[in-house]
Amino acid sequence: MFFSRYSVGFVFLLLTHFVVPLTTQLHAQENPYIVAYDHNLEEPGNLEVEYFSTFGTQRGGPNFHAFWSEFEYGATAWWTTEIYLDGQTTFGDSTVFTGFRWENRVRPLKNEHWINPVLYMEFEDINGADKVLKEIEGHDVESDFLASNAAARQERNREMELKLILSSNYKGWNFTENTLAVKNLSNQPWEFGYALGASRPLTLKGAAQRCNFCLQHFIAGVELYGGLGDRYDFGLHNTSHYVAPGLAWNLPSGWTFRIEPSFGLNDNSHQFLLRWGVSYEIAGFGQKVASMFREKGE
Repeated sequence: MFFSRYSVGFVFLLLTHFVVPLTTQLHAQENPYIVAYDHNLEEPGNLEVEYFSTFGTQRGGPNFHAFWSEFEYGATAWWTTEIYLDGQTTFGDSTVFTGFRWENRVRPLKNEHWINPVLYMEFEDINGADKVLKEIEGHDVESDFLASNAAARQERNREMELKLILSSNYKGWNFTENTLAVKNLSNQPWEFGYALGASRPLTLKGAAQRCNFCLQHFIAGVELYGGLGDRYDFGLHNTSHYVAPGLAWNLPSGWTFRIEPSFGLNDNSHQFLLRWGVSYEIAGFGQKVASMFREKGE
C-alpha cells in the first residue's frame, strides 16, 4: 500500500482543525523524550494527537525519512491507550505504509512515589520496511535497513512488546529507566533493549504573565538507548546504541514541539538520526464526544 509522504501530517492537521474548537484547554508539560517513557499518563478523557519524523543516514544505502502518527487517549487515571500509524520514504526508492501499533500503559500506584512504575504492553503489525526506530531491540543494526522497500515490505512482523518503566521526579528533574522485552509471534527468541532519560525545565520559576517564550515552557533532556541482544546472545555483542540530546517546547495553547538529534555510539549504529515531532492535547475529548452522541440520540 503506497501513499503520499504528506498524508499522515495532513490527517494530523485535519483532525486538530475540526476537533480543537470542540474542546476546552487543560494541558500538562511534556518531556522531550521520543524513545524513553516517563510515568506521566494522559489525563482521563483527553486525547493527544501527535506526528513524529525520523531522518536517518545510512552508510551503504540511501537516506530515509520515517514518520508516524499517534492518537493517545486517557481511558482512566491509571490506563492510557494509543494507536500508531507508521510509514517511511527511502530516497531514490519509494514511500510505503509500514503498519500499525497498539500501545497500552498502566500505572499500578496511584500517588507520586520516589520511584513510579508503569507497565507497558504493545502489539505491533508492521512489515520489514519499517524504519521509525521507535526503540532499538535485540541485534538491530544499521545494515538491517539497506534492503529495498519492495523486498523489505514482503517481511511481516507481528510482535508483542513489554516494558517496565521506572520514573522519578526530583527537584525539577525527571529520571527514567525503561527495560524492553520483545517477542515475535512467529518462532523467534525474546529480544531485549533499554532506554534511559533525564530532563529538566530551563527554569522552575513561573512567569508573571502568560507568554510563549518563557523559559519554563522549555524542557531540555538527554536519552541513551540501544539493544541488549536476545535470549541466546544477551549483552552488547552486535548491538547498536545512541545518545540523543533533546528539547521540548510546551506552548500554553496545548501544542508541544520536540527536536532530538541522535548520534550512533558504535559502528553498528546509524551515524546520525534527526527526530522531531509536534503534538496537540485535546482536553475533555471523551466527554465532548459522549455528549454529542447523547444529543443525537435524543
